[in-house]
Amino acid sequence: MTDPTPSYSSVLLQRHGAVPAGGQDTGVAAHYGDPVPEQRALARGRAVVDQSQRGVVTVSGADRLSWLTTLSSQVLTGLQPGQSSETLFLSVQGRVEFAPHVLDDGTTTWLLTEAAEAPALTAWLESMRFALRVEVEDVSAHWAALAATRDLTEPLDAALAGDGGVGRVLVWRDPWPEVTAGGHAYATTHEHPGADRPWYEHLVPLHELETAVAALESEGLVLAGAWAAEALRIEAWRPRWGVETDEKTIPHELDWMRTAVHLAKGCYKGQETVARVHNLGHPPRRLTFLDLDGSQHTLPEAGAAVELGGRTVGRITAAQLHHEAGPVALAVLKRSVDPAADLTVRDVVRDAPQGGDGIEEPAVPEQWAAAQSVVVPPEAGSVVGRAQGLLRGPRGGRSG
Repeated sequence: MTDPTPSYSSVLLQRHGAVPAGGQDTGVAAHYGDPVPEQRALARGRAVVDQSQRGVVTVSGADRLSWLTTLSSQVLTGLQPGQSSETLFLSVQGRVEFAPHVLDDGTTTWLLTEAAEAPALTAWLESMRFALRVEVEDVSAHWAALAATRDLTEPLDAALAGDGGVGRVLVWRDPWPEVTAGGHAYATTHEHPGADRPWYEHLVPLHELETAVAALESEGLVLAGAWAAEALRIEAWRPRWGVETDEKTIPHELDWMRTAVHLAKGCYKGQETVARVHNLGHPPRRLTFLDLDGSQHTLPEAGAAVELGGRTVGRITAAQLHHEAGPVALAVLKRSVDPAADLTVRDVVRDAPQGGDGIEEPAVPEQWAAAQSVVVPPEAGSVVGRAQGLLRGPRGGRSG
């Protein structure tokens, strides 16, 4: 992975009360002074999130969709203009290297990525072009993403059409948590919490970011920060590249088989591992959702240890205060961890603060009691010969 700290700084950080975010969201606001009300407004469809720090890569040319299909875990051939999908580009060992959101407009395929993904993904795609009719370009410096829990195409179109006739705003609709065509769901719940989080990412010209946001504010929407978006994502069990993933991640561990992998497609890099683990083995780790003890009014940081009986069994990937559920987190655990076990989260020990006399104070790690909601069960995978009904298998559905 590349350096996750971009030099970009959104113009919306100049808004009164804006507090800069860190990590994957460096360059935009964590919040604008009222994180919980902002989150509540976002959940109700009354807010928009500045995600202009995100990367955008375009692939144009007549062979673009068939070419991307041969390289990735998803079938993109036949993707219709305006239709959304997502895909994974894997290593030979089946580990997740890139996880772009995919949208086609009829002439160009748009890959919406994290900021750190875009340069490396562009370089890798360029190296795979050979003689095919495709052109790859990193256009992150020219486009901004605005996210919301409802489609804002109509007011954005109206706001931007005056600028030389920009045309219809491109919008990516998150397929999560649908089981798309060729996919497979490991989560066994019948009422997936992700169904309560529709998600739309709108692409607008970066130089029109302020104009677009002002138009939405005139419609009664408010700005919400990255913390609000993360809280809703965590509650929806939605994996995110660079947050839930590391250099060892395979799709099965995060329930990514439901939206990003087509199990019946042709050969691609990493397919052997995907098929072997799904059919005959088990993923070595599993994503879980944690309800955290809220009595301390604090949250663990990414990387905090998850313990069972004093033994580290996993790591926190993301934690936020949800406006209804309280403090929540996603964690990646060893597969063998009992799904019914009560866990303890212990924060990583950071540099201790210094007192006024310059003497280093002792660090006191915090801990939180944590209750699991299983996202990927320990028995995930090994579907060959399995009795039907234990895990949901591939079924027809929308691919975007």
